[in-house]
Amino acid sequence: MFKRILVPTDGTDLSLKAVATAAGLAQTFGAELVGVTVVEPYSYSGMSEYHPETPDAFETRNAQIANERLRKFSDAVQSAGVKAEMLTERSFTPFEAIIGAAKRKQCDLIVMASHGRRGLAGVLLGSETQKVLTHTAIPVLVVR
Repeated sequence: MFKRILVPTDGTDLSLKAVATAAGLAQTFGAELVGVTVVEPYSYSGMSEYHPETPDAFETRNAQIANERLRKFSDAVQSAGVKAEMLTERSFTPFEAIIGAAKRKQCDLIVMASHGRRGLAGVLLGSETQKVLTHTAIPVLVVR
């Protein structure tokens, strides 16, 4: 049924719950997983002259963050014994990076976590999961 499943991860326990769910689906359907984490690129905006770190220091820190997130993904996937690849995307709009990666990697399912915020908190904070749901034609399984 599913051949390639994209799993966005931010390294949190909730996103690792989505990884475990996706790994179980991958075992059942003989699918491959694609783990993706999204980090922001360095902002060269002229709006602010103050930058607390150099572009190189920023990239080094972001690489460490991405590597740690993907290490957790890899550990979870290895214990399930499913085939997986990992990607780091750079974008100011994570939902677009997630959808773009799913299209490029020809994924037929996206499994991602949601905090389930409702009401004003959901409106004010927004949700990358909600944005993915409303902007993609690829099926999305939301894990809480």
